[in-house]
Amino acid sequence: MRNTDILISGAGIAGPTLAYWLRTAGFAVTIVERAPEPRPGGQTVDLRGAGRTVVTRMGLMDRARALSVDQRGLACVNASGRITARMPADGFGGEGIVSEIEILRGDLGRLMYDATVPDTEYVFDDTITGLDQDDDGVTVTFEKAAPRRFGLVVGADGLHSVVRALAFGPESDHVRPLDLYTAWFTTVEEMELDGWYQMHNAPGGLVASARPGRLDGEIKAGLSFRSAPIAYDRRDTAAQQDLVARRFAGAGWEVPRLLRAMRTASDFFFDSMGQVHLDSWTRGRVALLGDAGYCPSPLTGLGTSLALVGAYVLAGELATAEGDHRIAFRKYDETMRPYVSKAQQLPPGGAAGYAPSSTLAIRLRDLSMRSMNRWPMRNLLAGQFAKAGDIALPDYGLHGVGEQQASSTGTGH
Repeated sequence: MRNTDILISGAGIAGPTLAYWLRTAGFAVTIVERAPEPRPGGQTVDLRGAGRTVVTRMGLMDRARALSVDQRGLACVNASGRITARMPADGFGGEGIVSEIEILRGDLGRLMYDATVPDTEYVFDDTITGLDQDDDGVTVTFEKAAPRRFGLVVGADGLHSVVRALAFGPESDHVRPLDLYTAWFTTVEEMELDGWYQMHNAPGGLVASARPGRLDGEIKAGLSFRSAPIAYDRRDTAAQQDLVARRFAGAGWEVPRLLRAMRTASDFFFDSMGQVHLDSWTRGRVALLGDAGYCPSPLTGLGTSLALVGAYVLAGELATAEGDHRIAFRKYDETMRPYVSKAQQLPPGGAAGYAPSSTLAIRLRDLSMRSMNRWPMRNLLAGQFAKAGDIALPDYGLHGVGEQQASSTGTGH
């Protein structure tokens, strides 16, 4: 087997999932991660369609369900907190805006991390600074560790991928901004959510949201706004919070309380929303996976499905080709490209549908939400939600350890 040593950048969801399947196929895997440890918490992500299938094939679905967040669905609220429209979590067969299985990003990442140790080498608190490819492999330089050689390198390091910048060029060439910015954080403020993911829209393209976390009393908050591209220091948290506070001044609902909680949140995170588009996700001995290669944006609800499915397909093709990256990378693209193209199609209205700019537009959006279970809106949205399962996952003959254990006790799929 060729290229037996593989380096992955990023220990989120995509990276450890890829490591799991590569180790199952007999590859040696190292993961480098800028954070000092697996990132905890975070907001909820959806387990949908083919993404669920991958988790099931790993034998981890029961544990994923046990970690899922109990949410009744999405409810739009006005400035006084009155619900103006709602979609239950069981709508559209559990594949609606809030899916049947919602799990905190950190919990899902930790689940994948635990499934890969001790067979995977993790290098935390470091990052890649250089890639030098030749006919036999890649010499990788790091910010802290000594240079090392690997057969292949995979970038699973998100929207602002270091690997993509080094191997494919500057971010501006590949990221299409959606002119949306979002602050995420956790609070324990007392809010009457009644199990609903509550979302409030205000004129000016403002969106404030609060949803139950997994722990008692925990609330996952979000503050999003539409804007032309703005320059900000990604390392200056206080300046980012000032920016959000100015945008949301006078927005109503629970916004003043959320803005106060934002200032002391230990997990505050602010970023732009965008999509990643490349003609090829591979270059030589380097491949991109998940958001690094084809981020669809949170508006689609399909980023986690793409990460899980992409990891399974990339590992499966490398195993089938016995490590020949030239064959495997081509098949990876052929299998994933149609799925990615559909998943990157934004839901009706796109950014304007998520963050309407005027009072009238907000009312019309609420009206459309109340019509979601009737024609023609039901058909439009059913097509959007069905994209998560719109791929025939190949059977590469790989069997997860958890799946094998379940099968041996007669509970496997």
